[in-house]
Amino acid sequence: MSDMERAFGRSPTFLVGAESQRHNLEQLQRREQHLAEQYQKNKPLCFNAGAYQQTHPAKAAEGHIDADVTLVSPMLVGVADGVSQIADYGLDPSELPKELLKACEELAMEQLMPEHMKMPQGLYKGPIPLMREAYEATEALGSTTALLAVLDNSTVIHGKLHPMIAVLSIGDCEILVLRHLPRENNPHETTLEAIFHTEMQRIDGNAQCPLQICRIDDRVDPDFDERMPIEVIERGSAVHCVSAYEGDIVVMGSDGVFDNLFLDEIVDICNEFFVREPGSKFVPTEQALLAEVSRRVVEACHAKTRPGPYGQYPDTPIGKGGKRDDTCCVVAEVCEWTEARSEAWARVRRQRRWRHLLTCGGSFKGCCEEDEEGSDPQAPGSAYSEYTDDEEERSRCTIT
Repeated sequence: MSDMERAFGRSPTFLVGAESQRHNLEQLQRREQHLAEQYQKNKPLCFNAGAYQQTHPAKAAEGHIDADVTLVSPMLVGVADGVSQIADYGLDPSELPKELLKACEELAMEQLMPEHMKMPQGLYKGPIPLMREAYEATEALGSTTALLAVLDNSTVIHGKLHPMIAVLSIGDCEILVLRHLPRENNPHETTLEAIFHTEMQRIDGNAQCPLQICRIDDRVDPDFDERMPIEVIERGSAVHCVSAYEGDIVVMGSDGVFDNLFLDEIVDICNEFFVREPGSKFVPTEQALLAEVSRRVVEACHAKTRPGPYGQYPDTPIGKGGKRDDTCCVVAEVCEWTEARSEAWARVRRQRRWRHLLTCGGSFKGCCEEDEEGSDPQAPGSAYSEYTDDEEERSRCTIT
């Protein structure tokens, strides 16, 4: 039993060996496509999102590395949960998930931006090829679960373009899609209701053994096969497609969210913030509010691990007291991709390229410490969106 297991009980995620993962791939593979026969105006959509993550106080007190990572960008949002047990072997468990989500973002911007959709070199071939190419662009050792939500504006149904959210899940991060629907008892009011939810991929149902993308050496797993992570991505990924409409809310998080909160608790938190009158014109939500919703979700998760006034622990999906875990959450709203958003994103991309040219590009830690503290609005793990120009807001929202 590792030191982390003794200290935190159900807290850490355990590294799953190659042979065990291969044996379970067929059972965990699941591909579903959810198509709606409804139509909307032919306009591209994007994500307007915020994120928040927090190390569990019990783990922070012991100095453990927070290996959760989030990604917020117009056409792709994601979360990854690095396996903390990797630290027992002298490795940084956050390196691989950071590299992986950064590579996913770069590919998404090349392939999925609406102005690039007609370019042959920008053809999007689906979330699995995107994830495989991203993994092949990484070098870090480690192991991580991953969850991506891709805004695909190229889907055609009955000859008409119909934006879809393509979801790729490897492991036990989960996503919940909510939609404003009329209340049953009062059709003149709307409420957010869950229309889609993924399931966790865990080896033999063990809460500490999710399916994982690994790159490790002999000291960690003598049976590791370099072909295994590609096999996990291509055969083990759970892939879903969900119709996307303006105003849809996407909530995605690490297992610390969905092990500790019931779905109706997450829906209730969202309904506190997203109020919409039936028939009213859709107005995109401010990014600061989206980040605040993410924060509320994470704080509610950690609250489940503390006893109440009478010493009783709250109920959770995995039992009383839940799981003391690092927790991250992304809350995204689907909205129209406008010329203004395109120009704002292009401006951010240019700024990032200039920073890369004028610094070491991240090769030397001391050179780029200021950037790492929050000046990069699209760094994985940042709750700050590319459309905000307020420096004070940026420093307040960025999570490093």
